[in-house]
Amino acid sequence: MDWTSWFDAHDYEIARQIVQRGVGALTFVAFLSTLNQFRPLLGEHGLLPVPTLLRRASPLRGPSVFRWGYTDRRLVALAIAGMVLAASVVVGLPQLGPPWVPMLVFLALWIGYLSIANVGQTFYGFGWEMLLCEALFTVAFLGSNDQPPPITIVVAIWWLVFRLEFGAGMIKIRGGREWRDLTALMYHHETQPMPNPMSRQAHLLPAWFHRGEVLGNHFAQLIVPFLLFVPGPVGSAAAAVVILTQLWLIVTGNFAWLNWITVVLAASAISDPVWHAVIPVIPADLGTDSTTTPLWWFVVVGLVTALLLVLSWWPIRNLVSRRQLMNASFNRWMLVNAYGAFGTVTTQRIEIVVAGTLDAAPDDDSDWREYGFKGKPGDLRALPRQWAPYHLRLDWLMWFLPLGRMWEPWFETFLKRLLEADVPTLKLLAHDPFDGEAPRWVRARAYHYRFASRAEYRATGDRWVRTLEGEVIGPAALR
Repeated sequence: MDWTSWFDAHDYEIARQIVQRGVGALTFVAFLSTLNQFRPLLGEHGLLPVPTLLRRASPLRGPSVFRWGYTDRRLVALAIAGMVLAASVVVGLPQLGPPWVPMLVFLALWIGYLSIANVGQTFYGFGWEMLLCEALFTVAFLGSNDQPPPITIVVAIWWLVFRLEFGAGMIKIRGGREWRDLTALMYHHETQPMPNPMSRQAHLLPAWFHRGEVLGNHFAQLIVPFLLFVPGPVGSAAAAVVILTQLWLIVTGNFAWLNWITVVLAASAISDPVWHAVIPVIPADLGTDSTTTPLWWFVVVGLVTALLLVLSWWPIRNLVSRRQLMNASFNRWMLVNAYGAFGTVTTQRIEIVVAGTLDAAPDDDSDWREYGFKGKPGDLRALPRQWAPYHLRLDWLMWFLPLGRMWEPWFETFLKRLLEADVPTLKLLAHDPFDGEAPRWVRARAYHYRFASRAEYRATGDRWVRTLEGEVIGPAALR
């Protein structure tokens, strides 16, 4: 018997395959999103140019290969390289070699995406950015097909899912009253940042169903995560509960890869015998017992495990704190972070609608034409699209505008780009009402949006009903 046999998680080979390939697939999507959106948002001529950030005296929030200089070409090269490496993981090529091969591939992806996130400013200020970085680092040490996955790394992934779920549950309990009186999901489907095709149908479900949703959420996030650490059927059942609740969020919303990666990581707690019991054609003993774990690999994984244990002190302290931080990293490498989402739920949806006109002297009677965004609501008749796990960064930031400072620096530049008919910026939108021609004036108005009732939809064909709240910017011209 191998002296490291206790170290090997023989019953979690399917879990390893799902986690490695799933994280690889979502990393591919993340780099694809960067390739398509980073340059108009943050590139040399973007809304918040990275070169301007690098010229400031203040240090970056973490390490980045762009610290020594940024160009759009370097960004494109990094994004494409990330997509190629991520695709190789999805098809399983690095996993065919010794364990150091997938380790180096995942660490390269981690450094690459960390470099992007650390210069991405507000456009990369989302919790799932650090979640992806932490997942890439942790999954790097799951090994290859030559030996069973290390049990300490499998448990480290369970610990990541625990922080993700329990942190979100605690932030809700400590947050808005709507989570305690069970009314949160009477609003959330309508007011979430980016609805999807099923969001309106979910919103129109009866109040008792929405209360049940909140109760189910509290059970899944406050109780179930503890059971993930019980190996075998109990941990597998806990993982199934997490996966099912995340699938409901996928069906009813567009939260980039947040829910998708939670599903992938939660699958790490489902053992091979449970997979075999549910799907008998899957062998119950896929894990290999024949290959001896190399001593050097044992040492590497041991050191990484010790590092993750030490870094766990800060998120543990955060979880028990009355001033719990939501989506916080306690080190520059985005490892062992604190997570949480929607501590409060907005009860009204306010949308910023941007429009332009060719008229020389604009007034309310001018021919104002509205710009259409890809994900955020605008056209009252349009059925929202499913975008997740792809992340529309501009649309998400537009949702945050009414919740904070209206005049953000990037938004001012965005309006200027519209007045210039800037092609890269217009490609971020779904509809340019001027077909490439530059408007003379633009304005921004705030509207209250709500889902149309079934009766209203039958009468008008509109999926949304909106009411003007007021004008917040404009009319504004280049001069």
